[in-house]
Amino acid sequence: MDLVQKTKDIRKSVLEMIAHLGVGHVGGSLSIVDVLTVLYYKHMRINPQNPKIVGRDRLIISKGHSGPALYAVLADLGYFPKEWLLTLNQSNTKLPSHCDMNLTPGVDMTTGSLGQGFSAAVGVALGSRIKNDKATIYTIIGDGESQEGQIWEAAMFAGNQHLNRLIAFTDLNDAQIDGPTNEINPIYPIDKKWKAFGWNVIVVQDGNNVFQIDEAIAQAKRSRKRPTMILLKTIKGKGVSWIESMGYANHNFNLSKEQLETALKELV
Repeated sequence: MDLVQKTKDIRKSVLEMIAHLGVGHVGGSLSIVDVLTVLYYKHMRINPQNPKIVGRDRLIISKGHSGPALYAVLADLGYFPKEWLLTLNQSNTKLPSHCDMNLTPGVDMTTGSLGQGFSAAVGVALGSRIKNDKATIYTIIGDGESQEGQIWEAAMFAGNQHLNRLIAFTDLNDAQIDGPTNEINPIYPIDKKWKAFGWNVIVVQDGNNVFQIDEAIAQAKRSRKRPTMILLKTIKGKGVSWIESMGYANHNFNLSKEQLETALKELV
């Protein structure tokens, strides 16, 4: 499979569903498309025809506002009809703005309250080890989210428990809803912090490069002594130049049909 082309297709779906609604979390959704693509189309043991199959790998997006990116992937894989995408965050939708496991097939955990999804992922990893189902548990957090104390409570527990089948990603796009992350509440040196909490740490210099992401995941799977944090240096709004140039202002904004057409021209 051409993973690079697949990321373009997924980005198109993300933008189309948000533009249909007229507003949404564009920046943070686009920045994680690449890692979702590598996970779902190459690494994860899943079955779209049986979303709840025992022993499947699971992904918990703690930064739950990036749900549109996950929905685009799940629809493409056949977890639900692609027509659902145009119901994003509308009345009676099964695709709310933030991920909801009780509504959307393929969503492994309800998330949105920042910090809580990561704790849930740690709990799922512990439960998986107790059941010995051999699943790998993946989770994605944001750099702004990393300012939450709950992240570090969960990190400490996971490190102390040596949850070696837990692989986490930090979406280091250096921007959050209120501004540049380092101007709000700096989190660096983030790599040293995770190491201090007993985690294996891998830094991906281009966190939107599917080949670098693929290698990082393969490396994490070979290191089964402790949980792994993969730090992805991403670009918020990745894939469309004028959205990237907005910086933190692209976190959540109105997207018109005309802007959609301009954006789609870059994703060919």
